[in-house]
Amino acid sequence: MIDDPITFEVIKNSLISCAREMSQALRRTAFSPNIKERRDCSCAVFDSQGRLIAQSKDIPVHLGAMPLSVRSCVDTLGDELTEGSMALVNDPYSGGSHLPDLTLVNPVYENGERVAFAANRAHHADIGGESPGSMPGMSLSLEEEGIVIPPRIVVEEGGLRKEHISDILQATRTPDERLGDLSAQVAANLVGARRLAHVAAEHGWEVLSRSFEELRLYSQAMMRSALAQHVGGTGQFTDYMDSDGAGSWRIPISTSISLTESGATVDFEGTSDQVAGNINCPIASTLSSVYYVFITLFGREIPTNEGCWSVIDVKVPRGSLLNPEYPAAVSAGNVETSQRIVDVTLGAMAKIVPDLVPASSQGTMNNLVIGGMDQRNEAPFSFYETIGGGSGAAKGQHGSSGIHSHMTNTLNTPIEALEIAYPLRVRRYGLRRGTGGGGTWKGGDGIVREIEIIGEQCTISIQSERRHSQPWGLKGGHQGERGRNTIIYEGEEKPLQAKTSVVVLDGATVRIETPGGGGWGESPE
Repeated sequence: MIDDPITFEVIKNSLISCAREMSQALRRTAFSPNIKERRDCSCAVFDSQGRLIAQSKDIPVHLGAMPLSVRSCVDTLGDELTEGSMALVNDPYSGGSHLPDLTLVNPVYENGERVAFAANRAHHADIGGESPGSMPGMSLSLEEEGIVIPPRIVVEEGGLRKEHISDILQATRTPDERLGDLSAQVAANLVGARRLAHVAAEHGWEVLSRSFEELRLYSQAMMRSALAQHVGGTGQFTDYMDSDGAGSWRIPISTSISLTESGATVDFEGTSDQVAGNINCPIASTLSSVYYVFITLFGREIPTNEGCWSVIDVKVPRGSLLNPEYPAAVSAGNVETSQRIVDVTLGAMAKIVPDLVPASSQGTMNNLVIGGMDQRNEAPFSFYETIGGGSGAAKGQHGSSGIHSHMTNTLNTPIEALEIAYPLRVRRYGLRRGTGGGGTWKGGDGIVREIEIIGEQCTISIQSERRHSQPWGLKGGHQGERGRNTIIYEGEEKPLQAKTSVVVLDGATVRIETPGGGGWGESPE
């Protein structure tokens, strides 16, 4: 029961503003274009138990997974999380997602008592491993993908301690950039802690802590009420990953959803066992993908926090593609498999609420990494970006073209920033006209992006999907066009696999053609 609705509403929006200010601080102070320009980072506020209370409008695959990272730090470090300290983690088997995503957790204290957490997650453009960018086209174990960081204290008395991150700086190819981005993460958490203190100064910590609980219970009740309108609804859907990059093809992901008076059950029984390649999806990213679908379908007016998810029971077999066991490789699972989890969950929900569910979007993040030596300063570089595509159409609405969809919410790297920071040149950047699926409402078109290598040889790594299968339509809508990857050198074009790493020479150009979205409804003609 909310005693004072006006104060409740003021505090709710203050907490959301707190997370957004953290995000702004992180972007503005980051060193790498990946965080500064693409905004591949997320910020949130948690209660004293590590439950999500408020978040910025950032990356869905980050935000739903961060509570597991916060709780992992609390469970592992305990009393070491003192006032003025911060903990760092990226281990996918300790609440993390994939290794480039570094989560920094800041406990907030008042009068010697821990009252909240401010935390952020940022994708670092290189964290070691066998290929630049730590996103290899093919990897068979976690350690091949970069340095693994279990929960550890890296900040004491509000300052980043280089001796606590020396192994990280030694593992990465770009230590100065890593140090700069980590420092930006520290600054963002300090902004969050200060902002929480300002809210508490106005209302008092006792009122603020009570509002944490009220906000969580309010969202829980709102989500349960939204789902209760469809009690008895059931849906099942199966879709497939193109490949794992290590020889396995057409890998099934299956889910069954049922809605009851108490909430929803989402069961992934029938999904593939974990595979040799790197598309295994850590459980934190799996949960985040499912939660995202329910938030987008039913949570338009609901404050997003852990209360929304408490009425959603997700069952994932241990040792499966979506809940792998160590040391399974996971770098593509967080970015590519998460997109297919969304497709599968939406497909099942289309059997329950058909008018709410859009057709499949491009179903991939089109991850591109280029790394090597920058001759301009004789220093290693690592460029990483995801590339937008077509979103699926929905009833009454055409799909958007050239946009990031679902589990990613980043921007594409601006051409000017890319060419200033790296020995690369953008040769082409535009829409793939006509690649969206037809229908009463048409799917959005994909993107064509060509990047030329300037200088010495470089390694290009690609993690992509929907190069063999096509994004599906709904209600008679047509499929979106599949994507393509191509390397161009001395006038010769050579197709590349969906997941690959290749060494190229000066003058080579990589072309990424991203998928279109599916259509909704039968074509008027």
